[in-house]
Amino acid sequence: MLLLGHFVFVLACLLIYAISTHVGGQRRHPSAAIAWVLLIALLPYIGLPFYLIFGSRKFVRPQRHGSALTSTPEDTPRARAIATLEGMGMAAPEPQQTVRFHADGAAAWNALLAVIDSAHSQLDICTYILANDEVGQRVVHQLRLRASAGVRVRLLLDAVGSLRTSRRQIELLRASGVQVRWFMPLWHNPMRGRVNLRNHRKLAIADGRRLWSGGRNLAAEYFTGDGRTPAWTDLSFTVQGTLAKQALRLFESHWRHTNGPQENSRQTAAPEPAEPVPGVDQHVAQLVPSGPDQAEDTVHALLLTTIYRASRRFVAVTPYFVPDDSLLTALRLAALRGVRVELIVPARSNHRLADIARRRALRDLAAAGAQIRLAAGMTHAKAIMVDDTLALCGSLNLDARSLFLNFELMVAFYASEDITAIDHWIGANFHAARRYVPRSASLGRDILEGLVRWLGFQI
Repeated sequence: MLLLGHFVFVLACLLIYAISTHVGGQRRHPSAAIAWVLLIALLPYIGLPFYLIFGSRKFVRPQRHGSALTSTPEDTPRARAIATLEGMGMAAPEPQQTVRFHADGAAAWNALLAVIDSAHSQLDICTYILANDEVGQRVVHQLRLRASAGVRVRLLLDAVGSLRTSRRQIELLRASGVQVRWFMPLWHNPMRGRVNLRNHRKLAIADGRRLWSGGRNLAAEYFTGDGRTPAWTDLSFTVQGTLAKQALRLFESHWRHTNGPQENSRQTAAPEPAEPVPGVDQHVAQLVPSGPDQAEDTVHALLLTTIYRASRRFVAVTPYFVPDDSLLTALRLAALRGVRVELIVPARSNHRLADIARRRALRDLAAAGAQIRLAAGMTHAKAIMVDDTLALCGSLNLDARSLFLNFELMVAFYASEDITAIDHWIGANFHAARRYVPRSASLGRDILEGLVRWLGFQI
């Protein structure tokens, strides 16, 4: 009788999983779906609550779009990327006034300070980590200065990434008039999102006109190092133009989602004079958000499209490489058909589990003829180049968590000047990276790699 009751409970749990997945439009990769089904079937009393807490990965349901409006005879990665993003409802690429990439941590820090200091009416910052170190303290100081100057300053922190943020610093910020909110705290209404859906976007937006973004969190390792080890290799950029206004709309959606205290009304400064209109081909770029607030897996779809259309080269720099099967297959097929596929990862990252989970994918990719290089220090940059016609830079790592769960933000650059700048940055930073030599894995190691990938990067 107990066995029958347990069997009925398991069936009920699986039915709940199936109905919630269908009704919520929670499309999953087959391997992730199998992982959830096995967890619920084998450990239903743990698996079902775990699924109800962590299982949802989309806030919006997919919509049916017509065919893309772009009608171009070109069959290049650039043209197909634009058509794919347009078909998913992304704003069209537009020319920007200026785009600047930061060569190193010092340049990135100076650019961040310039954006903060340039804010006349409002300053909005979103980050995954605000550390309790020298960099974090200096950021807090600058924000307090802007607030005391009459600027409306809002700071949005991911509740998990900034778990160790100094509460004393938060009190100082609020006392100075800075509005601070936490994105998806560990204890919150489950109807407003799942705790495993983290905000990994990095944004500093001044007056909706200037944008600082990329892969850097607000901590010493991303800018100066900690005194014992050098700063991590990372890539960030500043943009002046319409991308800043689009990024501000993203920030506003996050700010509303946090459901924080009512904002105090504040007299904003007079609008700035209109800026010169850029040329048609000047710094053409496109904002590509990815995550639970997007109906489609935008960056994943973009990567698949561009990899299959690539004819000469595909270069990716990422700290963690744990791709899903479809992305790995696309990269392997590109290498097999003669595309020069280059992958640059740190020899050892700051996440041991990610290094274990990537081994199988690295072996498969190397076997297909891809060139894999291992950087000596910690590389945290996220940069992608396709055929010298498209470049991506932002916050998204090439792992399943970034691709399918986190709130992420990439920018697609289409102007040759900006693509060349990213290409030169990659060459300058990784010319000495050593070549990866694959080693066969024992049965035990292969099982360990599979378990780490399943538990840590699929669910």
